[in-house]
Amino acid sequence: MCKEVLSNLQDWTLPEQAREGRTLTMWLYLVAFVGLYYLLRWYRERQVVSDLRDKFVFITGCDSGFGNLLARQLDARGLRVLAACLTEKGAEQLRRQTSDRLETVTLDITKTESIAAATQWVKEHVGDRGLWGLVNNAGIIKSVSLCEWLSIDDSTDILKVNLIGVIHVTLSMLPLVRRARGRIVNVSSILGRIASFAGVYCVSKFGVEAFSDILRRELRHFGVKISIVEPGYFRTGMTNLTQSLEGVKQNWEKAPKHIKETYGQQYFDAFYNIIKEGLLTCSTNLNLVTDCMEHALTSVHPRTRYSAGWDAKFFFIPLSYLPTSLADYILTRSWPKPAQAV
Repeated sequence: MCKEVLSNLQDWTLPEQAREGRTLTMWLYLVAFVGLYYLLRWYRERQVVSDLRDKFVFITGCDSGFGNLLARQLDARGLRVLAACLTEKGAEQLRRQTSDRLETVTLDITKTESIAAATQWVKEHVGDRGLWGLVNNAGIIKSVSLCEWLSIDDSTDILKVNLIGVIHVTLSMLPLVRRARGRIVNVSSILGRIASFAGVYCVSKFGVEAFSDILRRELRHFGVKISIVEPGYFRTGMTNLTQSLEGVKQNWEKAPKHIKETYGQQYFDAFYNIIKEGLLTCSTNLNLVTDCMEHALTSVHPRTRYSAGWDAKFFFIPLSYLPTSLADYILTRSWPKPAQAV
């Protein structure tokens, strides 16, 4: 009797053990596959383009921030940097910090004649070799405010610089980049992947993402590679604490009376504190962004997208894949309630 029970028990448990064994094997295969994928990607991304010292890279927005650091970084590596600054003062300061290889030009990407003059200047420098790299880095944010607090003029200014300017400069320089079968690096933002605040700034960065995707597909047969860099929150001139908070105040003060009554002073005070806390947490390590730009310009196999910063990688990118309703709750759960909320 005992032997029969033991035999039946073994017959019942063997299939369960077999299933557990198959499950374990499946997970081992999956881990091995993922590990092999990242190993191959690591190997491919370590391959560097040859003759970098003969390659020209044009960078916009080099007065300060990411553009300024990238210009110095590429210059130190030996590339021929053509740095565009908004002001002559910014250009002069950059020249003092770099080698004689680096050259500067003043550029206002909202003005057609300025873009045309810069394009001709670049053409004279690169000659028949063409332009290896174009980095669209210039951008503005005005201030971090709600859409209703921004004037149409402020919104238009943001779009002119962050989106229309990027398109205009790219299309103007594109024949030179195509000649070199080079690279275009567009600086977007993590707010171009998931919009949380900053109103029209997010709109402009979503536009940069779309333009980059379209351009990448249109130019795939010409050997031109397009990369998007999506920084998280970093401390640059755009996120200067004093200037940013002053901008929030000014937008609130300029808002129509009915808008102020709709939200209320308590809402503004709470919103102001949220923005202040966010600005205080901005990363100061700008190399996390410029290293991505440099890799996109110098690697044989650049990535299509680079997410720069721990907040981008481990909060905003995962958040962008969640159901919209859940993402909305996470992003707005700490927001204050307007005075006239229903």
